[in-house]
Amino acid sequence: MRCFAAKLIGAAGLLAAMLAPAFAQETTEAAADAAEVAMVAADAAAVAFTFNTFSFLVSGFLVMWMAAGFAMLEAGLVRSKNVAMQCLKNISLYSIAGIMFWVIGYNLMYMDVNGGFFGVPVPKDIPDPASETSGDYAAASDWFFQMVFCATAASIVSGTLAERIKLWPFLIFTALLTGVLYPITGSWQWGAGWLSEMGFSDFAGSTLVHSVGGWAALSGAFLLGARKGKFTANGIHPLPGSSIPLATLGTFILWLGWFGFNGGSQLALDGFENASAISRIFVNTNLAAAAGVVAVIILTQIIYKKVDVTMALNGALAGLVSITAEPLTPSVPAALFIGAVGGVIVVIFVPLLDKMRIDDVVGAIPVHLIAGIWGTLVVPLTNSGTSYGTQIVGIVSIGAFTLVASSIIWLALKYTVGIRASEEEESLGLDTSEVGVEAYPEFGVGSQRV
Repeated sequence: MRCFAAKLIGAAGLLAAMLAPAFAQETTEAAADAAEVAMVAADAAAVAFTFNTFSFLVSGFLVMWMAAGFAMLEAGLVRSKNVAMQCLKNISLYSIAGIMFWVIGYNLMYMDVNGGFFGVPVPKDIPDPASETSGDYAAASDWFFQMVFCATAASIVSGTLAERIKLWPFLIFTALLTGVLYPITGSWQWGAGWLSEMGFSDFAGSTLVHSVGGWAALSGAFLLGARKGKFTANGIHPLPGSSIPLATLGTFILWLGWFGFNGGSQLALDGFENASAISRIFVNTNLAAAAGVVAVIILTQIIYKKVDVTMALNGALAGLVSITAEPLTPSVPAALFIGAVGGVIVVIFVPLLDKMRIDDVVGAIPVHLIAGIWGTLVVPLTNSGTSYGTQIVGIVSIGAFTLVASSIIWLALKYTVGIRASEEEESLGLDTSEVGVEAYPEFGVGSQRV
């Protein structure tokens, strides 16, 4: 019996020895397969990380280019004696917005909001590139993309208050708008705050960016007053800008930058669906702007018997603002309709503001505030996941907060450092009184021909 058991054990050992190489080969192959799967997954994650980061950076470049568009638009629509001032204000506000959004704004908008009203007011940490071995995109690319949106809101204020506001009060207001006011209302939606939990929807910022800038501009216009000579007992007197070609160039630059504004707000470029979504957003964005222009030129021809080029320029911008709240879900006809209504808003509200004696030099309030409200309100028309009631709550709450907070800041500035240039300074031009460099010295008031 023992002999039989020994033989059985020996046979089992021999069989195991014979099968061992096969088992080892299978184990090695399985390990190799698992390693290959892990490598493919890692490669896919790296590719997604790269494409998404690239999308943020390129879109951010385009939105940053909008700063040039605002500068040129405003330079063209103000009188020649104030052009250098507008150029200075625009490069200053972009710089201040960048610094403030790093120092306090980004984390106030995005850090630990958790359904609340604002985040944590601390500087944004830009990580060491070697430490970013996972995630959907580079943290710095996200910060850059969000920062240029913040600067856009301040640019809106600059155009409305042109030709009579002093430089330093404007810059102080810009610091508070970009560092505090804009991030707080932005946190309510994009920072996963209370409006986001309610179901409010604003894809790229018709309300969160454009109407915030519009409300801040409106409050400033009320407290600042109109330019001297704009409104008199005899009626409304137009104060034509210095360069329609420059304003037109600025509009085209803004139109181009808007593809980054709306397209980048998809927040991803990896995969079939995201790439297709961005493409569709480009189409809707472009056609909404085109519809805004066509609506304006038809209406101004009918009403005034002539086409107003400045309204046509603003028609393009109003169409862009209108589609910004939801550029993905509309069909082409819906996008055309949304943009065309933006153009109609320009034709109605530009003269209406004049009748109300609110001096908006570049027409930013109709374009950014009124069209921004329209664009946000109409989102449920094409996006079934939203409701009109929630959209109204978002519009009203953001508007009320921005209007009240902006008014407090403007009042504080008015009764401390003052916000308005003197009559003499305004008459001479802010290029001379505030900047010391004339944009067009050979044509300036105080120039001397050599």
